[in-house]
Amino acid sequence: MKDAQGYPLTTSSQDAALLYGVAQQNLLEYRLATMQSIKDTIQADPHFAMAHCLRGYQFMMYGSFSVLNNAKSALRAAAAEAAGATERERMHIEALRAWTEGRTGKAITVWEQLLSAYPLDIVALRMHHFNCFWTGRQHSLRGGAASVLDRWPQEMPGYGNVLGMLAFGYEECGQYREAEKFGRLAVQHNPNDLWALHAVAHVLEMEDRQQEGIDWLTRPENHWSDRNPFKGHLWWHLALFHLESGHYEQVLDLYDRSVRNDGSTFYLDIQNAASLLARLELLGIDVGSRWAQLADFAEQSIGDHGLIFTDLHYMMALAKEHRFEAAERLLASMEDFAAQDSGDSAAVVRAIGLPLCRGILRFEQGDYAGAVDEFAPLHNNDAPIGASHAQRDIIDQYLIEATRRASNLPRTRMLLAERVALRPRNKAAVERHMDVTRQIYRTA
Repeated sequence: MKDAQGYPLTTSSQDAALLYGVAQQNLLEYRLATMQSIKDTIQADPHFAMAHCLRGYQFMMYGSFSVLNNAKSALRAAAAEAAGATERERMHIEALRAWTEGRTGKAITVWEQLLSAYPLDIVALRMHHFNCFWTGRQHSLRGGAASVLDRWPQEMPGYGNVLGMLAFGYEECGQYREAEKFGRLAVQHNPNDLWALHAVAHVLEMEDRQQEGIDWLTRPENHWSDRNPFKGHLWWHLALFHLESGHYEQVLDLYDRSVRNDGSTFYLDIQNAASLLARLELLGIDVGSRWAQLADFAEQSIGDHGLIFTDLHYMMALAKEHRFEAAERLLASMEDFAAQDSGDSAAVVRAIGLPLCRGILRFEQGDYAGAVDEFAPLHNNDAPIGASHAQRDIIDQYLIEATRRASNLPRTRMLLAERVALRPRNKAAVERHMDVTRQIYRTA
């Protein structure tokens, strides 16, 4: 049996091979049915190593320690079938093992080795891309897809997904023309590829093309109803375009209808909701009681350091609600994790996660100078915490506002001047820069 890209699969069941293809495509398209389709594949052939590996990958992509044991169980099931598996499948098992052990860098290396030998392995490319994103490896984010594109026939299933990953890699490396070109081409090849749609949205965000962004993402409310929580991130992007256009009521409406985590424990829902509320409040917009639900979940989740970037958003919710004792417990838990865990992320928690979380807490406690002391050394140096430039921009917004409230106007002006130089079409940044400059001259 072979997969959709022509690579051998160690299964004698035609049903399992066909179901694996469905599961693979569901994974690439963020379908709600992904895990069920993986379970169906395993049911068709319980000895199918690659199906167990895909199950482990899916659990790891949840970004939470709460499902780590499930991922390890899938690893054990895959490893039990390794002797009869192909070399490619055994390499996938090795990558999954490294990932579950917190050795993300090792897993990325294995996926790169896989791609050098099997350039059409779309699962290896997707896992490589996902993990480069969450470890801040922008050039590898671009490089993975760029290194295999010339081997992909345009008619092969998954070609559009490769284009979408390349587009996003270009965007995170600041190559916006290339990103938009490949992103739009990817959507033409596969309109169901939310990642490609997302890549173009990022270009429009970084170039402050708000109305184009609104036009690109506006859909009926139930348009992505069959997709997993990643759809909420697209609504988040639409909300950002409205936010930057001054449409605050529309932002709050989008939050309540489509962005709010609504009890979800998925990391991206937490990040989307907290980040959007924080951006609104930094602009002086009253968000009412919306923080309380997020703070409740954050308090219950102390100790889950599956993604460091999520910890930042837990801290936002706790600090905004003035749950300072819980916020200190979060910091203590992060310190314990950084000291005791041997995985790759522990060093990032220690060097970046803890200072940023302390900065957010000090900001909400009114210690603006202290917040600046925590944020400033990491300005333009926070990529290893993962996520995109657009997502990490909330950290710069905290820093700018902290310098302003600390009455450090020269530093505020410097930060805003940088922002205007990089995003000259950002009207809000231009206006704030002019206002701060006038204040400096008045007091000189």
